[in-house]
Amino acid sequence: MFTPKYPTPDTAPPPVAPAPATTVPASVPVPQAPARPTVQLTPGTVVALVGGGTAVVLVVGAVLVSMLLAVAITAMSVALCAVVLRSLLSDVNKQR
Repeated sequence: MFTPKYPTPDTAPPPVAPAPATTVPASVPVPQAPARPTVQLTPGTVVALVGGGTAVVLVVGAVLVSMLLAVAITAMSVALCAVVLRSLLSDVNKQR
């Protein structure tokens, strides 16, 4: 009952061979891609890359810290409002 039932191995379709690539006649010139110059890292570019990466990390860090600070300030203000409302409501209930 709990034993798996495997399909017979001959039910899979046979693999299909890929079609042969078409060849271009020798009389038709094949356009070549333009050769790109290789990128050479000089000490100046390395310093610029490190400086740019550092600037990105600092900016992202400042944004994340400011968002965390905004959430913390909001939470503190909500907690302070809750304490004030609680004390006001408890004073109203004591006067009855």
